[in-house]
Amino acid sequence: MPNVQWLYPAIRKSALGIAALLALLAPFAASAQISLSTAVELAEKSSPGVRSAVANVQRATAALAETKDAYIPNFVLGVGPGYAYGFPLGYPSFFNANSTSLVLSWSQRDYIRAAHAALNSANLNLKDAQQQVALDVSLDYVELNHDLAEIAALDEEKAFAGSLVSIEEDRVLAGVDPRVDQLQAELTAAEIDEKRIHLQNDADEMRQKLAHLTGLPAEGLTTIGSSIPAAPALSPNEAQGGTQSNPGVSAAYANARSKSYIAYGDEKQNYRPLGIFGAQYSLFEKTPGYTQYFHGFQYNNVEFGVQLTFPFFDATRRAKARESAADAAEAQAKADQSRDTVSEQSLLARRTILELQAEQRVAQIQSELAQEQLKTIDAELTSGPGSPTAQPVAPTAAEKAHIDERERYEDLLDTNFSLMKVELNLLRMTGQITDWVSSSLK
Repeated sequence: MPNVQWLYPAIRKSALGIAALLALLAPFAASAQISLSTAVELAEKSSPGVRSAVANVQRATAALAETKDAYIPNFVLGVGPGYAYGFPLGYPSFFNANSTSLVLSWSQRDYIRAAHAALNSANLNLKDAQQQVALDVSLDYVELNHDLAEIAALDEEKAFAGSLVSIEEDRVLAGVDPRVDQLQAELTAAEIDEKRIHLQNDADEMRQKLAHLTGLPAEGLTTIGSSIPAAPALSPNEAQGGTQSNPGVSAAYANARSKSYIAYGDEKQNYRPLGIFGAQYSLFEKTPGYTQYFHGFQYNNVEFGVQLTFPFFDATRRAKARESAADAAEAQAKADQSRDTVSEQSLLARRTILELQAEQRVAQIQSELAQEQLKTIDAELTSGPGSPTAQPVAPTAAEKAHIDERERYEDLLDTNFSLMKVELNLLRMTGQITDWVSSSLK
């Protein structure tokens, strides 16, 4: 067997180097903390909806160029070598160059306007897609942040509940408290465990959703609470705010204008002249037979001119105009429907915010009240009840007060989250969600 002892130092050094590298990378692999704005930026880059909207903008840009370039003469080259026998069946062209362009059209200006409106609609749809991604990421991000905050509060509550169960066990064994008090403490602890499991499952689900949206690994994904901006003040009386600045509604109306311009253009295709410029150069060849039938044969031949057509009657074009008018009417109706839907949803969201703000105020007062009661009990445990005739505070009172304070705090977190969800949806309706996300960077 060969001596391989000389390999051991190298292997040992490599192993130590790999171990050190893994130790350095372990914190990053175990936890990935990301801000809200970064999450939205990553999601917009990987979103299929945004990529599709970008492609639509590129297509609309090309379509606009196509309508404008109709006035630019094209240039086409052709080569046609061949052999003729008998009477020539065509021109003896060996090489030719052709150029055509639109000169006169009453409809083309409308088609250019339609292309402009279609490009505007595509840009608005792109903005709408970006805002939808911002909303999806924001909702998942805010929910994950809420879950993590409530899990932390539940862990503190669990510690107090465990202490309460231990105290009740001792008091039941000493015959001070009945068995029902111990069971009640155990029930409180079990309910905390149940709620924590539910929140942990929800947090894992939010991590998975954010991972799919951003392309980041879901394992260890955490939020930065300070990166979540406060919701801007929105007046409850601005019922039409969502329809005026909603990019989806604006895109629908831009699409309706584009359809209307197309309908105008198709209507003008009837009873109006159309002018097309044309030019051609041909290099003829002396194949057998041509010189026998064509006198005055020459190699170079050029022709150019303008062709004018007057469509006095064309049933196909008239039917096309009616079809385009119907498309325009349909697009206008859909835009109106979209406007009304967003207006109704916006008004409902504003009214819901008023209700949730009232609930938030109640939860805030209840949380502050629980904190004050906890301070009072802690003071009595430290300094006594303050009156010789007052009953001393039971050992379980402090743990129950701590549990109640944490429960009121968790209720406040739930109310804040419910309010935030409605506010984010309203920001989406009013076209302000991306501005809200960007405000965290200021």
